[in-house]
Amino acid sequence: MSGMNFFRSRDLETIQDFYMEELGMELWLDQDKCKIVKDGNLLLGFCESETMDEGGTITLFYRTKEEVDEMYEKFKDRARGEPSENDFFQIYQFFAEDPEGRTLEFQTFLHKLEPYLEGIELLKNRRSVREYKDEDISEKTLQKIFETCRFAPTSKNSQSYYFIPMRDREVIEFMADRRGRNSQPIAEAPMAVAICSDPEKTGRPKQDGDIASYHFMLTAWSHGLGTCWIAAMDRKDVKEKMGVPQDHYVATVTPLGYPKEVPEPPSRKGAEEFVKRIDT
Repeated sequence: MSGMNFFRSRDLETIQDFYMEELGMELWLDQDKCKIVKDGNLLLGFCESETMDEGGTITLFYRTKEEVDEMYEKFKDRARGEPSENDFFQIYQFFAEDPEGRTLEFQTFLHKLEPYLEGIELLKNRRSVREYKDEDISEKTLQKIFETCRFAPTSKNSQSYYFIPMRDREVIEFMADRRGRNSQPIAEAPMAVAICSDPEKTGRPKQDGDIASYHFMLTAWSHGLGTCWIAAMDRKDVKEKMGVPQDHYVATVTPLGYPKEVPEPPSRKGAEEFVKRIDT
């Protein structure tokens, strides 16, 4: 189920400009006298009216305190005070007002969250992480990730993939040393996970394993965990260390942990640069 909140507005044009131009939301649906704007999984509707809704609070939350501070610097003139920590709710927040006086709350949670990213936001914002906090990952969180990963598609629904979580430091160091600098991120994380596939169950072990790996990485990110694709780990010594049959395919051995920081997004090509049309 999805949802949205609607507000009556006396100055719809100004409100639309503020939420789109200043807050960076996009116009999701134009109903002429009602404009619905969207960012991530937040949907807000504003409808032209002679009266106005100004009760309640519109809360926008971010991944980090730094992002909240950036928003404070941008909206300092509208703010009711500087950002501060709220120990009771374990949040870092400040309050401001939109052009019609509605209360806006900008915050970040100071504790871990259950997954909340919607699909497009998740796809756009996943990052490869190479440095991790020295913080353990609970078995409960790990099992939630695996529960989602069982929906990864496979050739003829063979479900040929399987996962090998590794916490033993000696094993992790062994994996990190296999490819020198390229595999060193494994050593930086509290654990590693190998994603493999069984060729006796599928005619497409590489495709099944690679798809399952990306499913795992996206799911991990939705739980606030970072990963990094370590290629060329389909090796004899790696399989021997894990007790994996030599004919099985090892798609990757990825580090897994809470990121020390979220890497800045790299530059990306425009769609027009990589979409090659043959029907023109």
